[in-house]
Amino acid sequence: MSLAPGGTDSTPSTPRPTEGTRSAATSGSRGEEHGPAGTPGTPGGTDAADGSGEPAAPPAPPRGAAPAASGHRAAPSAPPRTETPVRCLPPVLTIAADRSYAARLTSAAATSDPAWFPERWTLDGPEPYAVPLPLGQPEEPDSEVLPLSDGRVLIRRRVADRHTFSLLYPTGPGTGELPLGAIECGDLSLLPPSPDGVSAYALLPGERSTGVWLVAGGAFGPEHVADVPGHCSGGTWLDREGRLLALDRQLPGGGPVKAVAVDLGRGGEVTPLLQIAPESNDRLLLADADSGLLLLRSDAPGHDRLGWGVLGSCLPVRFPECLRPADVAVTPFAVQPGQVLMPESCAVALRIDGAAGSWVGVWRPAGRRLHHLAAPEGWLTGSGFWSREGVLHLPYEQTGAPCGVALLDAPADDVHGVGANGTQPSVEAVPPAVCRPVPLGRAPLTGRRVPG
Repeated sequence: MSLAPGGTDSTPSTPRPTEGTRSAATSGSRGEEHGPAGTPGTPGGTDAADGSGEPAAPPAPPRGAAPAASGHRAAPSAPPRTETPVRCLPPVLTIAADRSYAARLTSAAATSDPAWFPERWTLDGPEPYAVPLPLGQPEEPDSEVLPLSDGRVLIRRRVADRHTFSLLYPTGPGTGELPLGAIECGDLSLLPPSPDGVSAYALLPGERSTGVWLVAGGAFGPEHVADVPGHCSGGTWLDREGRLLALDRQLPGGGPVKAVAVDLGRGGEVTPLLQIAPESNDRLLLADADSGLLLLRSDAPGHDRLGWGVLGSCLPVRFPECLRPADVAVTPFAVQPGQVLMPESCAVALRIDGAAGSWVGVWRPAGRRLHHLAAPEGWLTGSGFWSREGVLHLPYEQTGAPCGVALLDAPADDVHGVGANGTQPSVEAVPPAVCRPVPLGRAPLTGRRVPG
């Protein structure tokens, strides 16, 4: 499997944001393209509005929003809480692949030595609610939980030199536990919830290869299903069946990190997925099986950048300038599903971390703008999911509301005129040149049009 992502990139200026969540401002400037050989293409837009060629300063974060009661839209409120910016942390709340349940570790009281226990959230009813799943003794804070679509919660525990797995479920006033077995190893990490809703997988790094293990959903406890040469990390599902898995791999002996596709239905057959430049580190962050939209991070442009592409396209990867505002970390965490064959219309939710706190960004490839939205107070930072209709669900907890979901409508984009926030692009959008698709290895790096 190979990738030559495509799309277009136009470049509005960087206005300052407005307050609130329904008319959030946007920012953006020029975009760059890189073909499969990694040579920078002609920029697909103009420079920032000041003409300096440097990206405009990032907008100030929007003011925080107190979430409405579950099932209602969020409204503006106090400034976001201050926290140390982080780039790569797992979500506080892990959401099932079908968005029916979620799970996390939590504690009954905020103390210096909290007693941790699993908690399951039900998200597919009229109102979200949480069910605690405590057992006879507290859990260790490094335990991992993962919800299944049938309501059970997988928990991984470290016990000496072993990792044990169990399924937890509510049983009246108590918690039931079904032990699944253990794996004796050093490091181990759970992969994101499988799209089939009933399976769970883990990565076991070895000296020269990484094992993929089925730790829930098998017939006889943990099962070894594949060995991938090299050291693998990450983990993104590429299909709806839970068969095609994308991993970020570094070959034995070193070298760049490249995303590869692993076919678990064919014994772990490995094929290249991202090959932007020979020496670039190309990592896959998110993938949408309906549209084929891929969100990735690569240093092919000369420094680490967020980019996007389309699975199976013959066009080069795009690195929009609006996705690299200064002095903040931007991490995508959810893609709008259901946009079959329309990757450029998918809304993407991004976590934005800066000195002033964390807030939410919304961006579409076709819109070429980054909308800044206030996160609800108590947002479980980095967690959330989209509905097919373009409504972003953000889980939160507050005093008096320990389990809530704030709903945010995705801002509308208008690249040909006035945007949803009343701003206008700095230049007129230029349609992409029509060209004949070519094989990945011969994708042209010339002939792109540059707005005057």
